Amino acid sequence: MRNSSSARQRHRWQPFKFRLPLILYLCLEAGCSPAPPEPLRIGTNVWLGYEPLYLARELGYYDKQPIHLVEHAAATEVIRAFRNGTIEAAALTLDEVLLLAQHDQEPRIVLVMDFSNGGDALIANPVLSELEDLRGRRIGVESTALGAYMLKRTLDHAGLDHTDVEVVSLPVDKHERAFLDRQVDAVVTFEPVRSKLLKQGAVELFDSSRIPGEIIDVLVVRQSYLERQPQVVDAMLNGWFKALAYNDSEPATSAAIMARRQDLSVEEFVDALAKLHIPSLQENIRQLSGPEPALNKTANLLQDVMLDHNLQDNPVALDTLYDARSLAEVTE
Repeated sequence: MRNSSSARQRHRWQPFKFRLPLILYLCLEAGCSPAPPEPLRIGTNVWLGYEPLYLARELGYYDKQPIHLVEHAAATEVIRAFRNGTIEAAALTLDEVLLLAQHDQEPRIVLVMDFSNGGDALIANPVLSELEDLRGRRIGVESTALGAYMLKRTLDHAGLDHTDVEVVSLPVDKHERAFLDRQVDAVVTFEPVRSKLLKQGAVELFDSSRIPGEIIDVLVVRQSYLERQPQVVDAMLNGWFKALAYNDSEPATSAAIMARRQDLSVEEFVDALAKLHIPSLQENIRQLSGPEPALNKTANLLQDVMLDHNLQDNPVALDTLYDARSLAEVTE
């Protein structure tokens, strides 16, 4: 009887054994396989300090990753896209991140991209030779936190107030044309517009080298995405630092690639890039890691200035802004 029962069990197993591959196939087709990673859409505007992202893409470092670079005409559009949830990450100045954070947008700084050391500037008609000559003049400025901050710091150094000048709200893609058409007497702008206007006879009355460490570009990722897809953020940062290494080893080739996107000659691009400091991996770790990240000191000073000058409504809990976990996964 025992042998007969075993035979019946073997008989019952035989059809199922042949169906098993089909069941596994149908399971895979129905979605039993791991879900593909969510895309990481990174919003940027045109700025030299963001170019290593595009260099990494050009070199194929993101080919096997769901990383998409989304270029906007102005920082205001990048901020709007982040707030609306159409991008998961954004390249912004630190002051812009403070404004996002005060509205609970969950930005987490995962990378310090650059320190501006002359790349942001007030460019003026050559009839103006000193900052004090700005009194009563029309100054074009983008309606962003950075634009307001740079204008305020320029006027501080000039001994002037907002009431002493006429501020003209001007998106960055209109800076060059508005200045050349004499719609404004001066413009608060940045590279590559800065170099283009200087080449055409404008003068520089103020730049970010006079406020060292105050204009910083960072990359933020929404916290919810960072928690769900840390491996994609890791891949993005690995590509960034690989691009920096390529730039170090092949400076002429990489400069040609990046200058083309910025619509500058290679010489102009190299000169403009010299006005930025792009921190290394170890510098980034120092800036964003530990109980007291180095960036926190700068962020505190910046927040104080913004609150004092009504550029920011409410203080932000700065210790929630930094996330260095993905930096620990970078392999150089």
